[in-house]
Amino acid sequence: MTLAAGRVEYTLGATPVTGCGLSWTGTELDTALEGSVAEVLFDDAGANDCAALLESVIGTEFDQSAVKQVLENKNVPEDWRVGEALAEAYLVSHRTCRFPWPDGRDERRSGSSLPGADLVGFQRDGTTDRFAFGEVKTSNEGKYPPGTMYGRTGLKQQIEDLRDNISIRDGLVKYLWYRAVNAPWKAQFLCAYRRYNASNTDVQLFGFLVRDVSPHKDDLRVRVSELGKNCPAVMSIELLAIYLPADNIQTLSQKVMNSRKGSGT
Repeated sequence: MTLAAGRVEYTLGATPVTGCGLSWTGTELDTALEGSVAEVLFDDAGANDCAALLESVIGTEFDQSAVKQVLENKNVPEDWRVGEALAEAYLVSHRTCRFPWPDGRDERRSGSSLPGADLVGFQRDGTTDRFAFGEVKTSNEGKYPPGTMYGRTGLKQQIEDLRDNISIRDGLVKYLWYRAVNAPWKAQFLCAYRRYNASNTDVQLFGFLVRDVSPHKDDLRVRVSELGKNCPAVMSIELLAIYLPADNIQTLSQKVMNSRKGSGT
């Protein structure tokens, strides 16, 4: 399901570093949570692949109810996790991206967090693919920009690290490399790696804010300007802020859980 593109509230910068603020109506948010966002959050594609593995066994001896219990995700997600899923679904729908290996598949226990970028995958750029890495922050703080922009784990530092630190980008490429060996998206990985091998700055970076305050360009204005000063020519950086209706972030988790129960999934 394609997400609503949203209403453009402001645009900033110029290639290679740009910014864009978008707003969603309550209806657009609810539709997203019921569809693509829930599918990403609960990794429906992965669960379907796992179930298909057992269905391929003729005369399977596996208890299907037990299989469903193992695969089913009953954990109530934090609101920031819903924000990450929203960002991923938006980039897939509107920035020709694909993030083939959700980090939840690498958790040793439910709810644990992993180092590295929030989003690791590909973007279709012209006729070929390149690597795409994204960082996401969700905040209902009533100031511009929110506090999640700053600090050691803030969006500012994370995007600068992705821009400037080759070892971080190499680590993310290696992360995908291991998973691409027998994957149906191996050809896409190889295409992106050819570009990366020619220039290890030939990547797309996304910084994504999920907000439920009135739109304001000050969320992104300074960062777009600063990131452009040292950006390699073949690298592209886009900062996005999507503005939800007021007071919706604190209800994201409950809304997505309610929609999942209502669908019977």
